[in-house]
Amino acid sequence: EPQVAARRQERSAEALNLAHAMAALRATLGSLRFAGAKAFPVRSFAPAFRCFSDMRFAPTHEWFKAEGDSATLGISDFAQGQLGEVVYCELPDVGAKFKSKDTLCTLESVKAVGEVYAPVDCEITAVNEKLQDEPATVNGSPEDEGWLVKVKFTGDTSSLMDRAAYEKHLESEKTEE
Repeated sequence: EPQVAARRQERSAEALNLAHAMAALRATLGSLRFAGAKAFPVRSFAPAFRCFSDMRFAPTHEWFKAEGDSATLGISDFAQGQLGEVVYCELPDVGAKFKSKDTLCTLESVKAVGEVYAPVDCEITAVNEKLQDEPATVNGSPEDEGWLVKVKFTGDTSSLMDRAAYEKHLESEKTEE
């Protein structure tokens, strides 16, 4: 227990340092855009993603696919691209409960630590165990095999965006920087 607490405290400090570094990187990317460079690569989606038309997205780049009062949650293709190669996934325990906007888990990459937020109040019912041995699955298949957790949720999901609205959101984020 003390080792786990120390590791979490250490990760929190690292995450704060990386958050500052990411803010500096965003500022740099924003200045590159004004110099005429593309700040974000445009990725095309394969037709296989059409089957996820019921997938919803949070402004913080999590996807949420509901089936009744249960859902599967992961990060968007855009988010994995910004994060870089994921090398470690710190997933929550089954049974853990989260309020909307709480940090559900963290994803560590070679260049940053990303937090994944709960889009609604939820309880973890399953975690993607495959990510313990193959965390880069989040990069290779972020909106399918790279799912993070399954949850039982309560609350309103109407604030979540469909894919078209999310794509517009990404465009508006790019112009804000």
